[in-house]
Amino acid sequence: MAQHTIPHFHNTEGLARIDIGAKEFQCVGAKPPFDHPHVFLDMGADNEVVCPYCSTLYVYDPKLPAGSANPESAIFHLEDA
Repeated sequence: MAQHTIPHFHNTEGLARIDIGAKEFQCVGAKPPFDHPHVFLDMGADNEVVCPYCSTLYVYDPKLPAGSANPESAIFHLEDA
């Protein structure tokens, strides 16, 4: 099975904020079948971005390992699809 080269995150729990260890990623909304179009987000020089579909606030945390999230449950895995 192919692996993601770009981290994917979801907000199935309906959290107000998710801290992530990436500035470029995809938001999938909630886990399928309740996901929205998988949108690529790039923070650029900023340290936060709001998903235009689900309004999740993603905040870059340089202390987190690349591709990780706080909470860890926000990381989307292919087997979740």
